[in-house]
Amino acid sequence: MDLKSKVKIKWSPKFAYAIDLIATDGNLSIDGRHIIFTSKDLQLVKLFEDCLRREIGIKKKTRSTEKIKKYFYVQFSDVRFYDFLLGLGITPRKSKTIGSIRIPKKFFFDFLRGCFDGDGSFFSYYDPRWPKSFMFYTTFVSASKEFINWLRKNLKKYIGINGHITQDGNNIAYQLKYAKKESRILIPKLYYRKNLPILKRKFLKIVTALRAGGEIGKHATLRGWCPYGCGSSNLLVRTSLTFPVGLFFLPTEYLSSEIYLLFLQI
Repeated sequence: MDLKSKVKIKWSPKFAYAIDLIATDGNLSIDGRHIIFTSKDLQLVKLFEDCLRREIGIKKKTRSTEKIKKYFYVQFSDVRFYDFLLGLGITPRKSKTIGSIRIPKKFFFDFLRGCFDGDGSFFSYYDPRWPKSFMFYTTFVSASKEFINWLRKNLKKYIGINGHITQDGNNIAYQLKYAKKESRILIPKLYYRKNLPILKRKFLKIVTALRAGGEIGKHATLRGWCPYGCGSSNLLVRTSLTFPVGLFFLPTEYLSSEIYLLFLQI
């Protein structure tokens, strides 16, 4: 058996992001050598390839009784990387059994961003009881309660947020939710510097919602460039989010039709 590794096993923001994509949407074959990653989102599959620095070849397939091939996937053989994943705590048929993952603390939030882009969501709304009350939640989803509890424990340990756990209507998946106050702490940790792998549509959903709800426009400094010819290359607006010390940079390559954002803590 050829044990030569095809994936460079070295921790980095990209590598940690890819590890979580495998943990959430990936699959280890029972043959002990193949790794498969599947998603309906083509950009996410491309990100997966880029993070592992491999051009594996993206294909399409169906699921169950479906006839239309609408799922993108990559599959490759790499025994050493497979064994490395087993050592982290990622196993075959893991969806309901996955628990803690051995991730270096330095790269936990890169791993978490992969979790968010793979199986997470962000939603916002105005509470009808209070017309001016804009609410938003950051959510992580898993069929494994142990994995959800592990995420919650680490977020409490690293940044002091608690969240709460619910189950979906079918009692199939567990949801770890962070409301507005704690999301203000969490979101800047997910997007903590430039040139990070991020799923464009989820990132833009967050930016659009926060702008619409007035979160961008109030209490902290934002500088940016407007691609719509807004007449200034240094816009100054306000935001109520609490950002890390120093520059919080949201990558321009994911903002071709949005404001290029540079967040600075006051």
